[in-house]
Amino acid sequence: MNKPFLDYYRCPEIYGEFCLQGKPSSQAGYFRFGSDAIAYGRLSSDACADSASGELRDAMQDVEVSNSRPSLTFDPTDIVDDLRLERYVNGHGSGKWNRRLKATVKDSYYSLRPYLPIFVRKFVQQLALGGWRRRPFPQWPVDRSVEKILRRLLALSMQAKGVERIPFIWFWPNGYSGCALMTHDVETSSGLDFIPSMMDIEDSYSVKSAFQIIPEGRYCAPESLLNQIRARGCELNVHDLNHDGHLYRKRSEFVHRAKQINKYGRKFGALGFRSGVLYRNLNWYDDLNFAYDMSVPNIGHLDPQPGGCCTVMPYFIGEILELPLTTIQDYSLFHILGDYSIELWKKQVQLILEENGLLSFNIHPDYVLPSKARGVYIELLEYLAEVRSQASLWMPLPSQVDRWWRKRSQMRLVARGNTWEIDGEGNEEACIAYAVLEGEQVRYLFREKAAEALAV
Repeated sequence: MNKPFLDYYRCPEIYGEFCLQGKPSSQAGYFRFGSDAIAYGRLSSDACADSASGELRDAMQDVEVSNSRPSLTFDPTDIVDDLRLERYVNGHGSGKWNRRLKATVKDSYYSLRPYLPIFVRKFVQQLALGGWRRRPFPQWPVDRSVEKILRRLLALSMQAKGVERIPFIWFWPNGYSGCALMTHDVETSSGLDFIPSMMDIEDSYSVKSAFQIIPEGRYCAPESLLNQIRARGCELNVHDLNHDGHLYRKRSEFVHRAKQINKYGRKFGALGFRSGVLYRNLNWYDDLNFAYDMSVPNIGHLDPQPGGCCTVMPYFIGEILELPLTTIQDYSLFHILGDYSIELWKKQVQLILEENGLLSFNIHPDYVLPSKARGVYIELLEYLAEVRSQASLWMPLPSQVDRWWRKRSQMRLVARGNTWEIDGEGNEEACIAYAVLEGEQVRYLFREKAAEALAV
């Protein structure tokens, strides 16, 4: 019951002790865990709701304490996985016939998409996305349900154990407050040609980014350009196979395409992958031979495939590390919302950094070719440079996040005398932080600040 909790905090195991009240129901559904966190899964206390709208049962009301352990009406592992792996999407959806009809319409649209001008695509997409603002879940513009649930579990554990603070291994290396990734899906030959200029722009803000290249069909990326990207300290990843929208249509077709995608991954020396249009089937990821994936959005309201992982932190899907896309894409901002400002990005940055999370951006070279859009991107870079200096923001390449998160997943806290120390590879970069209980809320402090707070 405690694996996602312990993986997230890397705290002593004694603080991850939870027990289950009764037997969970056979039917999964929506409920609350506190006033501001919607969860999905099975409860043992009462029937869950078929929809996230309306009145939802609050499972916090059913929490008891037994032998210094919180007793819950749900399994935390199942609840967190149901969100991260988007199991709620098909759990209470429309019937099989409606899903097949939507799939047929989607296939027809993507067969025509390469030949449609942007204004036609905008019109079709706005029709398809009608009513998205009324969806209560995932919560727009950033859904932090996983973080809220885990933080609430931590508070319950502290109350049950009668402690004021709990040590854990901080989320990022060297005490960084959060992390920001800049990535670029390259969709057309025009975008391909703009890559050197994009690197020039980013260099003026000391930003290095990852470029996702389509291996077949759309264009032919010259080896000289790929070498230039590597030589300038940026990263190459694979972007789908041919970006036709059919990668996950059939299992047999996916297996065939995955073999080709893996081949290109080896050719590019790529550690990462992102599918076209963020299409995904997380049950099939074992066929992809990559260290990390970047195809799961935090919220899918403005994407053709609904859903969202409801977290602003990396997490593992089997052996693959998922680096979720936590901010709105430039195409959606410019062409669906019609917004040529960075105000929405700034709001998302604020919400994500409140949880010390991962800021993941996808800016297409193809869509910042016009001067108006390019100006917005430069404004975003200026803003991130300011946040980096003021908030101690880490801005690595995706592969660096992958290496760190894997090292952190193997680290553990060890008590030596009256102090805690971190064991494991990379521990020289790691920091000990403390979760401090203030009333029923938890805040995070580093060792020195935690000592000062408790001395007051």
